[in-house]
Amino acid sequence: RMGVTPNMLTVAQLAGGIVAALVIASGELVWGGIALLLAAALDGFDGTLARATGRVTRFGGVFDSTVDKMFEGVVLGGLLYYFLDRGDDLESMLVFATAVGSLCVSYVRARAQAEGIELFDGIFTRGVRIIVLAAGLVLGGLTVVLWVLAVGTAVTTLHRLYVTWRRLEGPDSESIKT
Repeated sequence: RMGVTPNMLTVAQLAGGIVAALVIASGELVWGGIALLLAAALDGFDGTLARATGRVTRFGGVFDSTVDKMFEGVVLGGLLYYFLDRGDDLESMLVFATAVGSLCVSYVRARAQAEGIELFDGIFTRGVRIIVLAAGLVLGGLTVVLWVLAVGTAVTTLHRLYVTWRRLEGPDSESIKT
């Protein structure tokens, strides 16, 4: 009734992520964490709105997934700027490792889906990463949180690769062995 479309909510999430990134980059970590959580909450509504209004499309799914990655990237970019500006090399590298790990977690899932495998395995999914990062921003202990995220995304990537291998070619696969 209000004329809001699912794609509008998806774009609003990205706009909120940009705001969160700018707030984080300026050094207001607590407010940045709050903005991150508020913006991320919009991600749950776009799909719900699409289903409720009969507007589910294949492009909408691709658009939503792409914006999700952009959202996470821009927020991590704001955090990277914050640490680079302070000269914190370790934390800057941990943000970079987290960004690469996050991309890999999502990429393995996408590639597995292209091979016909629904893959939800792994601890550090997008929602978990956002909650952990927001907690670090709001509560403090950001260096420890970044270590957890960097290692957790790498472990989740390897775990997803292993599950995919088992389903495609490992002893649990249904492929023909020659």
